[in-house]
Amino acid sequence: MATGIKDKVAILGMGCSKFGERWDSNPEDLMVEAYLEAMKDAAIEPSQIDAAWFSHHIDEVGVGKGGTPLSNALRLPNIAVTRVENFCASGSESFRGAVYAVAAGAADIALALGVEKLKDTGYGGLPTSNMGTYSPQVAPNGSAPGSFAQLASAYRAKHKVSKDDLKRAIAHVSVKSHANGAKNPKAHLRREVSEEQVMNAPMIAEPLGLFDCCGVSDGAAAAIVTTPEIAKSMGKENIITVKALQLSLSNGLESQHNSWDGSYFHTARIAAKKAYNEAGITKPREEISMMEVHDCFSITEMVTMEDLFISPEGGAVKDVMDGFYDSDGKVPCQIDGGLKCFGHPIGASGLRMLYEMYLQLQGRAGDRQLENPKIGLTHNLGGAPSQNVCSVAIVGSSDV
Repeated sequence: MATGIKDKVAILGMGCSKFGERWDSNPEDLMVEAYLEAMKDAAIEPSQIDAAWFSHHIDEVGVGKGGTPLSNALRLPNIAVTRVENFCASGSESFRGAVYAVAAGAADIALALGVEKLKDTGYGGLPTSNMGTYSPQVAPNGSAPGSFAQLASAYRAKHKVSKDDLKRAIAHVSVKSHANGAKNPKAHLRREVSEEQVMNAPMIAEPLGLFDCCGVSDGAAAAIVTTPEIAKSMGKENIITVKALQLSLSNGLESQHNSWDGSYFHTARIAAKKAYNEAGITKPREEISMMEVHDCFSITEMVTMEDLFISPEGGAVKDVMDGFYDSDGKVPCQIDGGLKCFGHPIGASGLRMLYEMYLQLQGRAGDRQLENPKIGLTHNLGGAPSQNVCSVAIVGSSDV
C-alpha cells in the first residue's frame, strides 16, 4: 500500500531569476540565471545531477517541446531530461517529477527547472491554445478574466455577499500582495497600491479591475532535490523536506454537470485533502505557517482560502478583511508578492512559489522574513474554474 512521500525528499538548493520584462534575455539566459543560483545554494557539481525535469508551456517563443533546450543551455552531462507541461501548473509538475524520482530511489539528486518568455508573444494575457484534444471540449471564445469573473459572481450569489463587500475584499487581496511585492527585489511589480486605486481602476471583467489581474512576465525558477540522508552527509543544516505533493485534475464534472455551482475549485479541495492526509495535517488553519497560492486573479486567491480549508465555507471575505492573510496575520499569503507582483511565466510559477517557502523556512527572506515559520504550502492552478488541474505541495523543516 502506498505510504506517500512525507520526509523522503529534501530540497538541496533553489534558484529564481528576476521576473519582469526581460527583453535583454532569451529563455536560455533565464534558465542559467535560476540554475546557477540553485547550484551555488546546493553546493554541488553538474556531474552529481542524475536526472532533470523541464517545465515550459508555450512552444512558440523559441524553446520547443523536448528536453534538449535545458540540457543544451545548462551543458548538463548527457543525463535524462524530461519536458513536462500541465497548463499553468507546469512548474509544480516538474518539481513532482524530480521529487518522485528521488523518493523512488531512481535518482540521488534531481533537478526541476521551469521557464517562460511570455513577453515575447506580444500578447497582453496568456496566449490562446491551439486546437487539440482539449480545446474542442471548452468554450473556444472564453477569456481568462471572463471565466474568473464568473467565479466571483457565483461565489457572491452562493454566499450572499454584497457587490461592494466582495469588491473591497478582493481589493484588499491586491493591496496586501503589492505591499509584500514591494519588498522583493526579484518581483516584476514593486510598487504599493491603495484600496482606492484598486477600486477605481479600469474594469477588465466585472468585478475584476486592472489591479485584480496578474501581469505578463518572463522568468525562471529551479529546485534541486535529494534524500534527507544525502543532504545531511553533505553537511546541510536546517534541512527542508517535502511533506506532501498532490495533484488533482478535472474529469469534466464541473463543465458538464450541474452538481458544481461554479463558486469554488473542485480539484483544489481534493488535492488539499490528499496533501493534508499525506503530511499528517489535521488542522490546516492552525498548522500552516504561510502560503503561496495561484492568484492569477484576486478572486482566485480569496476562493482558494476556502478550498484549502483555511477559511470556513463563506468565511474568506471576513478573514481577508480582518487581515488574517496579511504579512502580520495568522497565515500570511503571497508574502513574496505572488503572481500579482511576479506575473505568471507559466513554466516557472509553481517553482517560484516553492522558492519563497524555501527561503522563509531557512530564514533567508530578507525584509519580508516571517517569524519562525514551520510549514509552508503552495497551490498551483492551471486552466479555468470549470476545467482545471491543481497541485498542492507542503514543505517544512525536517524536524517538524
